[in-house]
Amino acid sequence: MTELNETGVNTPLQTYNEAVDWINGLIPFGIRPGLERIIELMSRLGNPHQRLKFIHVAGTNGKGSTCAFLTSVLLQAGYDVGTFTSPYITKFTNRFQYNGEDIPEETLLKLSNRLHPLVHDMADTELGSPTMFEVSTALALLYYAEECYPDVVVWETGLGGRMDVTNIVTPVVSIITNIGMDHTDVLGDTIELIASEKAGIIKPGVPVVTLATQPEAVKVIEETAERLRSTVYLAGRQFTYHRLDSDEKGQSIHFTGPFRELDVRIRMQGVHQCDNAAGALMVLELLRQYMAFMLDEEDILLGMEHAFWAGRFEKVIDEPRIVLDGAHNPEGAESLAKSIIDVYPHNKLNLMMGMLANKHHEAYLQHILPLVDTLILTEPDFRRKMDAADLLQIVERVRPAIAKPELEIIVEPEWAKALDLLKSRTEAEDLGVVSGTLYLIADVRAALLHQTDSEKGW
Repeated sequence: MTELNETGVNTPLQTYNEAVDWINGLIPFGIRPGLERIIELMSRLGNPHQRLKFIHVAGTNGKGSTCAFLTSVLLQAGYDVGTFTSPYITKFTNRFQYNGEDIPEETLLKLSNRLHPLVHDMADTELGSPTMFEVSTALALLYYAEECYPDVVVWETGLGGRMDVTNIVTPVVSIITNIGMDHTDVLGDTIELIASEKAGIIKPGVPVVTLATQPEAVKVIEETAERLRSTVYLAGRQFTYHRLDSDEKGQSIHFTGPFRELDVRIRMQGVHQCDNAAGALMVLELLRQYMAFMLDEEDILLGMEHAFWAGRFEKVIDEPRIVLDGAHNPEGAESLAKSIIDVYPHNKLNLMMGMLANKHHEAYLQHILPLVDTLILTEPDFRRKMDAADLLQIVERVRPAIAKPELEIIVEPEWAKALDLLKSRTEAEDLGVVSGTLYLIADVRAALLHQTDSEKGW
């Protein structure tokens, strides 16, 4: 029943949990690329997004880590920073952060009650109901524009770029981390098509940084930027970087940009994080050079070193030694394989994996399976999961050509039991890795760290 709050305003949602359930209840509307509904929703709210500065982050992999680097440095430099990311690892509020803290539950409830009648009104129009991600995006924009007023918002795309809901904003700088084969059912099944969707975040006159390497992807990005009179800063051309050293505590890179050189240390592991760090540094250099952001070298160095992103090649426990990594596509698997070899010497590699049903699992396995001694196949606790038995069929198909002859395969659909198996089989000199969809990583991380309030989800 709808109730009135102390100001006499209708409040159909009474608690934080009701608000989250309502937003997640819009999931059946699916992923519907297009900006029509978010434009209408923002118009009804007075276009709050037009009062904010954004750094727009797109790409196939590395978006979250790049957001973490940018947020950490800007906070270190004294700026108030909003950070909008997805999916979340622990709690729904994770995706709406201000100065590194989640949105308060009571604020999320208040904003949900503002959106609730608008969403229901729109559901009766030809536009149809806004989706879960559209409502989440609208909530983020309201939060930043009307509740906490950040100096800048680090703004991650949900899916693609061109038709992604987040593309309603005009940023001060954009970054496309990389281009890979993911979400091909929505974005297209070639590098060119996917690059075209990602390049859709490029706005007229707004500089764009990219770590894309494939010639066909670079060509699409450069042509889009030229058409829109936007300057491209391409890794390997306008800025370069090389790795200096690495150990179990972190790694260092030497960054050379158009304006200066820096030696930077980061705690996040894996060669791919050097790429993300360099892209973030180039964005920060543009903010400093052209947009009057005060970013002292000391703040940049401290911010980069302190940046952290959960579930991305993250060692969560030492005994047994278990690493979590949300690699779920071929490029992610390639980075994971390189990082395992690079960072953690081991006797046996025990890999637990669980996937969604819409990914390129054969190509994923090509990269990681050659390293594995024991493979534990399980299922994420999520509606679009791939059955472990179906995943086994894919493994058996590729196994003869690439796997170790002595590879042991265990099928345990219940992820908690699979985790117990992984822990019991990972001895002192071994390495246990949990990889696949972040829906699995979220549950495993909560279990290993004994977090009781984990919600996890998209």
